[in-house]
Amino acid sequence: MADERGSSAGVFLAFLSGAALGAVAALLLAPQSGRESREQLRGYARRAEDNLRDLAGRASESFEEVVGQGKEFVDAKKSVLREAFEAGREAMKHERDRLRGEEQG
Repeated sequence: MADERGSSAGVFLAFLSGAALGAVAALLLAPQSGRESREQLRGYARRAEDNLRDLAGRASESFEEVVGQGKEFVDAKKSVLREAFEAGREAMKHERDRLRGEEQG
């Protein structure tokens, strides 16, 4: 599932890059004044910035979700290990008591 998210983000970033390059090429080849071209470029840059911030926000949310899942996984494994350790300790104590009983009897 992480690969799916990573490839989707890569495709989206490639799309944005291609769109930006296309916009720059169109502006450079368009028959308009430099001032109008600069204003258009500023508008494109603002929209690209907004899109990148949105993408970064979604990436941050995904990262936090994955970290949360990782913490839950570690906590679950800690609990299992703790229970196994306690069971081993009890078995060892039981065996020790059994051996002491045999020595005395």
